[in-house]
Amino acid sequence: MLERIDPSWAPLFKRYENEIAGIWSRIEGQEVVPHKTQIFRVFEKPISHYRVVIVGQDPYPTPGFANGLAFSVDSSISKIPASLRNIFSEYCTDMGYAAPLSGDLTSWADAGVLLLNSNLTLNLLDKGEHLRIGWQIFTSAVLSELNERSAIAILWGAHAQKAGAIFPKNRKLESVHPSPLSAYRGFFGSKPFSRTNALLRNGGLPVVDWELK
Repeated sequence: MLERIDPSWAPLFKRYENEIAGIWSRIEGQEVVPHKTQIFRVFEKPISHYRVVIVGQDPYPTPGFANGLAFSVDSSISKIPASLRNIFSEYCTDMGYAAPLSGDLTSWADAGVLLLNSNLTLNLLDKGEHLRIGWQIFTSAVLSELNERSAIAILWGAHAQKAGAIFPKNRKLESVHPSPLSAYRGFFGSKPFSRTNALLRNGGLPVVDWELK
């Protein structure tokens, strides 16, 4: 899988090659999501491509849903996960766009948004196991790299806020998680998409084209 990683990420993967090798040996033979060809999908674009990061926690546990991008599902999935439905609701209110036709967020990644789960895999037979196998050591380093490059972090919920604590206040947007349990306590109305573009604009950077076709 590593041959598809953009060369700009190579020093980071080299630094953590022992940790990644240990994780890989542990998950071999397990029924994991996303598919093993998609685990490192977010690293197929150069580091310089990303100027925004949205931090998730784990891949979706429903087989066939996770596609290597946090919060995203393939276009073939007709039942949009609840948190993503709430994200789309805020997206429509914030940006004035029509409701997306699918839950595939590939175009956000193409537009410069790193959709990063803190844990890159999930064991379908033991959904809590992958919280403990070391992914967060590596993904924390990824976030540190993005912070050093002055990226903006969108942090939804306590887990994401802890993971993204390294980002300064003027380059992070925080709210409760978009899950049905918390979305009405401050996610709706938080305007993460337009506020991110305002920060980018103020920094002299190109805004993100958030529109999902």
